[in-house]
Amino acid sequence: MLASALRYAAAGVPVLPLHTGTGGGGCSCRRPQCDRPGKHPRWHPRLITAGLHQASTDPAVLRRWWATWPAANVGLRTGVVVDVCDVDTADGLRLVQALVDCEVPTVRTGSGGLHLYFAATGLPNRVRVLPGVDWRGVDGYVVAPPSTHASGERYRWISRGPAPLCPPVLRALVAPPPEPPPRPLAEIHHPSRYASAALDNEADRVRRAPVGTRNNTLYSATRRLGRLVASGLLDERDVVETLTPAARLAGLGAYETARTIRSGLSAARTRLAS
Repeated sequence: MLASALRYAAAGVPVLPLHTGTGGGGCSCRRPQCDRPGKHPRWHPRLITAGLHQASTDPAVLRRWWATWPAANVGLRTGVVVDVCDVDTADGLRLVQALVDCEVPTVRTGSGGLHLYFAATGLPNRVRVLPGVDWRGVDGYVVAPPSTHASGERYRWISRGPAPLCPPVLRALVAPPPEPPPRPLAEIHHPSRYASAALDNEADRVRRAPVGTRNNTLYSATRRLGRLVASGLLDERDVVETLTPAARLAGLGAYETARTIRSGLSAARTRLAS
């Protein structure tokens, strides 16, 4: 596992150690209700505390991690060197094949699905790009060969080679819809009520965000509320104190939540200042 992690890192792809599937749907974390067996990052108070955001290409760091967890699955951070088209169904594969006319490095996952590797696009994670098809991009990661699935099966390469550019038609499907322009405050008859309702609605949207969209949902919610903060209709502390527990309930880690909220608020301030 360490040798594989080092090879990926040498290609510039940031690596992180994941828990390992133990067969029969089990996970090395030993939680009886684990909802991501063999797929979630390892944690250690001195070695790794930030999950995805601590993914590294430093061989010394990887050797320390795998010395601690020799059987750890290998996770690859997407959105840096590669993005991954995650295909779970035969219908989804037919739809993707109709859009792709080049050779693509491909992995057979432990569950029997496929991971198709493309050059990084700068696009975010998206779920249900097509039926049975998700996209792993910025702030995402995938389990890589020779990791062990919860079923006990290994992830394995079917074909290798340089990751091609994402075809324009597939890229257009992955790209998120443009964010609607903010509603002019002059058109809002009760601004304080509007701001309070907006805060509640965005927090609910974050709580309900499905896996694969949670970080992006939190970021867009924070940006929208950040415009209300900049306009004096909301207090920044209220936004942070409302969105933080919503994001944690959705399954985001403390570090990832705080980082994304800071980024969203900063982006909102920058947009209004420009």
